[in-house]
Amino acid sequence: MNYLIYKSLQIFLLLTFFWGAETQAQPQANFKAQDIGKPAVKGDAQIVPEGVDIKAGGEDIWMNADQFHFVYKQIEGDFDFVARLESLERSHLYTKAGLMARENLTSGSRNVMFLAFPGNDKRNNNRGGYEFQYRFEKGKESKAIYPSLTDTVAQAAFPANYPNVWMRLKRKDSVFSAYTSPDGINWVQYAKFTMELPKKIYLGMAATAHIKGATTVAKFRNLQMNQ
Repeated sequence: MNYLIYKSLQIFLLLTFFWGAETQAQPQANFKAQDIGKPAVKGDAQIVPEGVDIKAGGEDIWMNADQFHFVYKQIEGDFDFVARLESLERSHLYTKAGLMARENLTSGSRNVMFLAFPGNDKRNNNRGGYEFQYRFEKGKESKAIYPSLTDTVAQAAFPANYPNVWMRLKRKDSVFSAYTSPDGINWVQYAKFTMELPKKIYLGMAATAHIKGATTVAKFRNLQMNQ
């Protein structure tokens, strides 16, 4: 069996089990895993009992083009996507992993992403462990949303406390909302952003090492999705 087909089938069966009947009602939306942007080191996705482990190379998901590993499916319409990032291997200060909605699978695609870093180090003006980022125009520079450095209360409210880094990304028409939680039950809104993307997009989990020739491992658990 072709390796890519085999991997796609494995991931489809796993995520169908974890994402429940609503996903089962959409058998045409198969899950796949692939590198975006030709990282120097190829990535991989491995099925585990409670989720997916993503091994990713890539120089970044940022600026005007991305390099990362993506586990995704094509969906249409609104969604509510939840996952717990159990761990993220630190290969760089800006190693990142999270939930992504993407217009297409080209490296310069428009996208929104709610992500976590490996820790709570200061990064530019962000002292929290999370970040919401987007590319508003194809092939143009990405931008980020996070609490102001002067808002110390807001900065302190969003630490990345592994293994309980819960992330939630929702879409309602053209509005994308991101939330964090310490337990997967009590959610706090992190960001809200309006962006006109097609109804049919690519939704999934993304990870990048943020350094050429290196890899990171992101362990996603407790996957849930509603449409």
